[in-house]
Amino acid sequence: MANGQWYPPEWPDRIRALAAGELEAADPKRAATVLLLRDGTDGPSVHMLRRRASMAFAGGAYAYPGGGVDARDEQPVHWSGPSLKEWAGRLGVPDEAEAQAIVCAAVRETFEEAGVLLAGETADTVVGDTTGEDWERDREALIARELSFAEFLDRRGLVLRSDLLGAWARWITPEFEPRRYDTWFFVAALPAGQRTRDTSSEADRTVWIRPADAAAGYDRGELTMMPPTISTLRGLERFDSAAQALGAAGEQDLTPVLAQARMEGDELILSWPGHDEFTKHVPASGTPGTPGEPGTGTGTAPSGGAA
Repeated sequence: MANGQWYPPEWPDRIRALAAGELEAADPKRAATVLLLRDGTDGPSVHMLRRRASMAFAGGAYAYPGGGVDARDEQPVHWSGPSLKEWAGRLGVPDEAEAQAIVCAAVRETFEEAGVLLAGETADTVVGDTTGEDWERDREALIARELSFAEFLDRRGLVLRSDLLGAWARWITPEFEPRRYDTWFFVAALPAGQRTRDTSSEADRTVWIRPADAAAGYDRGELTMMPPTISTLRGLERFDSAAQALGAAGEQDLTPVLAQARMEGDELILSWPGHDEFTKHVPASGTPGTPGEPGTGTGTAPSGGAA
């Protein structure tokens, strides 16, 4: 049975054009996305969004809250947790300002798209309910880019809790995609007293679901996802609690995953290094399929945008 891997029908032509030197690869933009976890009686669940079917890219696919880095995410903020130097080393970026921007984007996007804020009045506290009208006005101002995240935190006297995040993975959109993102994936636990809300304009449904159940839905072809989404879900299946997953974040490999394409005879082979389950074989004419099953593939990508 075909799985739920999202796969754009135009990819084969774009891959061939890139190989022939007829297509110039776009530079990827920085992005961040967060796997928000909460504990239940049968283990942790993860918060997921289903992208609206009308979306031009990955419509109908399940993803996590996330999005692109705002240039203003580099503005100084009150900070707690690992130092910016430590974060730069962990994220594999050359300077502290870039590290801050990526972490700020992760926290900001989680608030914008899920109403959850990883910040507190002090370095060891977290805000409680964020559902009031004043919070909603600020959230909308952030989305409209009328308010920077630094201004938002400063006005409320809040400290960003970078220690509540764990860097989990890094995926880069393939070179043949016109819109490319270099996306860092983080894990975080839902703070006590806060609750998620369906606030994303790009989603038509939000769910809390156990990673194993989401992966099973993907395997049955019932839930559509992009490779980074299902890969990170599978990585969470072994944990019994959100705290356990966060504790393991430091052991995760953040080597960027970038799709590769090659021709073997008349067949085009698309693969993601280290992730054999996503390999696609595309005949000279036809639609993508899984190994041994040409023409059966359907595709996957996170809200952060890395396919």
